[in-house]
Amino acid sequence: MRFTTSFLDEIRDRVPISSVIGPRVTWDRKKTNTSRGDFWACCPFHGEKSPSFHCEDKKGRYHCFGCGVSGDHFRFLTEHDGLSFPEAVERVAEMAGVPMPARDVEAEKREKERTSLIDVMEMATAFFQERLHSADGARARAYLRDRGLSSVTQQKFRLGFAPDSRNALKEHLAGKGVTKEQIEACGLVRHGSDVPVSYDWFRDRIMFPIPDSRGRVIAFGGRAMSADIPAKYMNSPETELFHKGNVLFNFANARKAQVKAGTVIAVEGYMDVIALAQAGFENAVAPLGTALTENQLELLWRMTGEPVLCFDGDQAGLKAAWRAADLALPMIQAGRTLRFALLPEGKDPDDIVRDEGAAGFQQVLAEARPLAELLWLRETSGGVFDTPERRAELEKSLRELTGRIRDESVRRHYQQDMRERVNSFFGAQRPQRGRGGDNDRGYGPRGRPGQATGRLAMTESLARSALVKSGGGTPPLRETTMLVAMVNHPLLLDEYFEAFEDMALSHPDLRRLHSALLDAMAHGTAHERQALVGAIEAAGLGEIWQRAVALIRKARQWTALEDAALDDVREAFGQAAALYSRARELRQQRASVQAALAEAVENGEEQSSQHLLQVLNTISVDIANLERLEALVDGFGVSSGRVAG
Repeated sequence: MRFTTSFLDEIRDRVPISSVIGPRVTWDRKKTNTSRGDFWACCPFHGEKSPSFHCEDKKGRYHCFGCGVSGDHFRFLTEHDGLSFPEAVERVAEMAGVPMPARDVEAEKREKERTSLIDVMEMATAFFQERLHSADGARARAYLRDRGLSSVTQQKFRLGFAPDSRNALKEHLAGKGVTKEQIEACGLVRHGSDVPVSYDWFRDRIMFPIPDSRGRVIAFGGRAMSADIPAKYMNSPETELFHKGNVLFNFANARKAQVKAGTVIAVEGYMDVIALAQAGFENAVAPLGTALTENQLELLWRMTGEPVLCFDGDQAGLKAAWRAADLALPMIQAGRTLRFALLPEGKDPDDIVRDEGAAGFQQVLAEARPLAELLWLRETSGGVFDTPERRAELEKSLRELTGRIRDESVRRHYQQDMRERVNSFFGAQRPQRGRGGDNDRGYGPRGRPGQATGRLAMTESLARSALVKSGGGTPPLRETTMLVAMVNHPLLLDEYFEAFEDMALSHPDLRRLHSALLDAMAHGTAHERQALVGAIEAAGLGEIWQRAVALIRKARQWTALEDAALDDVREAFGQAAALYSRARELRQQRASVQAALAEAVENGEEQSSQHLLQVLNTISVDIANLERLEALVDGFGVSSGRVAG
């Protein structure tokens, strides 16, 4: 029986290859990373004592570095279990919960035609590549050179050029025996009852081949060389091969790269993707000139649980981010969400990496904000909440917004998060009655006009700035306390160096301080407090340092301050480091279990899902208990303390 490629791809994508191989091997605990879908075992095809057999769920492939065998789900079952190919397909389809297709002669015929169309698209790609390097492509080569794209990058993405001719590609393909019907089916010419003679779809354009999930070219994007052309970028029309809303540019390459990078970045266009790849960010994809679709979001989530959507920092970019947030909100689940990064206004990823290098774009990614924060900023930016009715209206809007989340557990957590934001927004900054002064006139907590009071939200431009810049809200108290203590008492840097080096800080300001301290240690200036403070100020972080110290004083964490006795500092810091390490370990466990749970639910593994849910509940209880313990430790003895002698 002949199976369509789309059917085989579907059942492969639904079943992790580790589920096929797992019952037949014993995974090596030291080398295997289940949360990343990365498995190692002794090879089932040849005898060995140390594991050299590797399978990877993201790629759906296995390979033995000892005997060289490799393949996919079906090949494993045919070569290891001795099944015929149809039997192997039936076994995987059963695991995927997908019924076997009845034989469809017409479908088989269409699949054969699709294969022949792929061959035609490959010929067209080679033609465009050749013309880029001919005399016709001189201006296109100059443009790519001016954009900073190396010849290696151009070759990697198979960039080409469509000459300014109505028939160049059509005649080239016809000369190779490609039929008129095939050329039209590929969308390479304009044709129809209103077109007497068909002509090339792309003319005088730089060509970007668009591959499918298996790396086969199924369409093209073209950038006009002439400024007079209304459509600067143009894609192939919809065809049997190409449905624009179901494709992400660079998907196949990004799927491989994200395993190492840990996430996927969605940017706005081809050139953004290519410039980022040249700068080392090979895990970038782009929709094809339109807003993200549900199917494209599903493709992103197939690669990673928390992709980063990167938008221009102007008004249009912010609105595009809001549209993506609205699209994703009903579909988010445990282990399946989004983060948002907005670029400085007037810059695109190409500008960032050209002007600031890879580090500049890495900083943009580090400051990406979660979905909940983007939604909160949208609902409050530009609003005036100076009456009970307006506050009630905000709460109603937030309830309606979070009510769109289909997943019950995630919806409940979002509702709780928004309630806490509302309480903080209105409750913590209400006017203090009986004290008179500026606060009774709606000023900020220290009487300075223009600060947030819970009555007047930030403007839309400030909201945009808050997403682009590194504010990030108040830094976590425990992480701030540990960093301030290390600066004020440099002996801690030596005693706890491994813990310090490994700190995974959640706030961008703290990450900057951490980086400055690492630099100071590398240059041998980390042995006394004044030298460390000087290094922080030299790095342009003096204001951040002062804010961190102010937070510590406000929270009365006296053991982190300069004049605390070293014995008290050591005791408090040891407790803080232990709690921080345990909290980080629990949160990593939670993330791993959440990802496994999402995968088990998607695959319909009810028993496994129930077990993982119990494990997740236990971890959540442990985290809650730890947070209560942290609060108890933070609140104990804050009014006492010995001064350093």
